[in-house]
Amino acid sequence: MQYILLSAKTRYKALAAPVSFVLLFLFLALVLPLPARGDISDNEATELLTKFGDAMAKVAEKATPAVVNIATTRTIKTPRNPLFEDPFFRKFFGEGPEGIQKRKAMSLGSGFIAKSDGYIITNNHVIEGAEDIVVKLADNREYKGKVVGIDSRSDVAVIKINEKNLPIIPWGNSDKLRVGELILAVGNPYGLSHTVTSGIISALGRMGIGITDYEDFIQTDAAINPGNSGGPLVNVRGEVIGVTNAIFSTSGGYQGIGFAIPSNMVKNVMDSIISQGKVVRGWLGVQIQPLTPDLSRQFNLKDENGVLLVDTIEGGPADRGGLKRGDVIVEYDGKKINDPFHFKNMVAETKPGKSVILTIIRDGSLMKKNIAIGELPGESKVITGVVSDNALKGVAVNELTDEYRQKMNIGGKEKGVVIVNIAEDSPALGVLTKGDIILEIDRKPVISAKEYEDIVSGIASNKNVLVLIVRGGVRQYITIPAKAAK
Repeated sequence: MQYILLSAKTRYKALAAPVSFVLLFLFLALVLPLPARGDISDNEATELLTKFGDAMAKVAEKATPAVVNIATTRTIKTPRNPLFEDPFFRKFFGEGPEGIQKRKAMSLGSGFIAKSDGYIITNNHVIEGAEDIVVKLADNREYKGKVVGIDSRSDVAVIKINEKNLPIIPWGNSDKLRVGELILAVGNPYGLSHTVTSGIISALGRMGIGITDYEDFIQTDAAINPGNSGGPLVNVRGEVIGVTNAIFSTSGGYQGIGFAIPSNMVKNVMDSIISQGKVVRGWLGVQIQPLTPDLSRQFNLKDENGVLLVDTIEGGPADRGGLKRGDVIVEYDGKKINDPFHFKNMVAETKPGKSVILTIIRDGSLMKKNIAIGELPGESKVITGVVSDNALKGVAVNELTDEYRQKMNIGGKEKGVVIVNIAEDSPALGVLTKGDIILEIDRKPVISAKEYEDIVSGIASNKNVLVLIVRGGVRQYITIPAKAAK
């Protein structure tokens, strides 16, 4: 089994079976008085079903005008056929096409209008790497979409179209959701515009699935298929309470388990991108791990609730606040900690600068620490591919943050930049990869994104470029040939 991101790169002709009748019977069982359930008349049953159907139709009618279809175009590069490298083939058929073969690929996704002046929410994976974005409204008007900001860590993207007075879906409070609530999913599965499916909230707070860095997913059984990605989950009041993100499937299609990003998380990301041009998250500067029964016994704990502090970042908020290796954090700002994923989300959602009380266990003693939360370093401060015609054209990097060091187990003294994206037309595509850490370019140390930009801007287009990188924890030199530059 595998998790399937809803990128809508393929089309299918089958649709998932509706669950409306099941929901209707559940609804009737709950709302009808006990004495009436056995002897309801035909007219009463018809009236009740009609009212329920009308209510759900009104919710759909309220939500669908703000749902959009998002079409993207990308350039896909593939190596030329190995036969062209064979001397025998060249002798009879010539040199053949040079370099890497290119083709255009289109994909479809969903989104919804969050602000009447043209701000639209979708998934990052829907528009990632797109060269062109076309947004189609419910009334069939089409606009070119511009990326305002992305957050790959939560898979949220904000795009904008040049229009005003657009219909919107109001925001709901995802913190107040309950398992079993009725919901609708609206989107464009397989390119079928404005498809509405119904279901319930199957579970809340799904974490550790491995889809994004920050996970707190809503699980639903509403039919979700490729193309729904980025579309809204709507409650019975017509409010968006989640953004469709992924499905769990063995076939690539609907199997009754779908995931959505909670609306409160999405709205926080959107507001941060629009107001500050980046995603602002809280940062504690710690490395943690879950507690196991064995670890709990070793640290003389009563249970496995909380997280074990493995290390602190020197000079970070936790270090300044007096936290130490071996501390067990059991409460954050008065809230009990269930596991590392829960703890990570709580810290990230805290406004930088706020002081919070952490309850910890140290050497068997319970104590409290007042910690001033910092801002997660390097968040969304991406340097776009440098405008040049040399071998590093289109290679975008980010600062090497403390969080990334922890994630990749990189020493605190390592200086460099992390590759976050490589353009489809970049000569370095296939030579460098996302996640590589660049330490040097042509023997010159690269200790910041700004230095990277300065160095790359001065490289001639006909020059081979030597880079020192860290990949998989191993240092290596790689040469990017100038002849690959276009």
